[in-house]
Amino acid sequence: MSDHCRVIAVCGHEAAHGEALRGLVDPAVIVVPSGRELYRSVAGLTRSGERGCVVPMTLGRDPELVADTARTLGALPTAERSGTVLARPFGTSQHLIGWLRAAAGRVPATSALLVTAPSGDPFDDAELYRVASLVRRHGRHSSVEVAFSGGDPDPAEGVRRCRLLGATRVVLVPAAFALPQVPDGSGAHVACAGPPVPPAALARVLAERVADAGRRWSERGDDGIATGLAAADGHGHSHTHPPGEEHDHVRGHGHPHPHQHPHVHGAGRVIRSTV
Repeated sequence: MSDHCRVIAVCGHEAAHGEALRGLVDPAVIVVPSGRELYRSVAGLTRSGERGCVVPMTLGRDPELVADTARTLGALPTAERSGTVLARPFGTSQHLIGWLRAAAGRVPATSALLVTAPSGDPFDDAELYRVASLVRRHGRHSSVEVAFSGGDPDPAEGVRRCRLLGATRVVLVPAAFALPQVPDGSGAHVACAGPPVPPAALARVLAERVADAGRRWSERGDDGIATGLAAADGHGHSHTHPPGEEHDHVRGHGHPHPHQHPHVHGAGRVIRSTV
């Protein structure tokens, strides 16, 4: 098998299922949505004698993308994924907070920030509110709102809310690879801060994820799939039940049992990174 390793960037809603990465990554990177196209790409690399490294392109709000990617790789016959490894996610929520704080630091403190991302499931969207709250708490902007492309509130409504709070200038701060469309006719000056991860930094982080996956494989024979399968544990409706209500875990660890208080299982898998 060749020593050459092809990078496969697998994308979900944060990257518009791949469209947002077109032109941002090296042309040699294979950009695919999760599912069938990922399956075909990995099998094709194996048949051509190439090694592959699959990187889930989430900024931390889509743990289900990581788990889906691991399930897709696990469904391939061993012979068709030989030499392919699954890297750790491109980013975590902690990385996203750091990237957004850096972006906010370049925006005048007198502007209102509108943290914006494509809508995901209710739990992905709730995570964006948590991220935005921490950006506000540790920043210098008094007004930090949230909006979702294709969701509620959408960017136009988000700008309107900023206006009602007295803002005359609103800066959209994307919390995803996909950039929002800047609404017009709002009565306020509206701008976009640009991508949270510039192309040069994106290439560097991608290279680090691939290098880390290569080390885990060469040192421990770890293809990353088992870790990826657990990425979405504790993420879903089965972990928001009211007190004393029995339930079946559908997206989590799958066992019915009563609880005496509301809780969240597995609140965070810590992924150490140099980024």
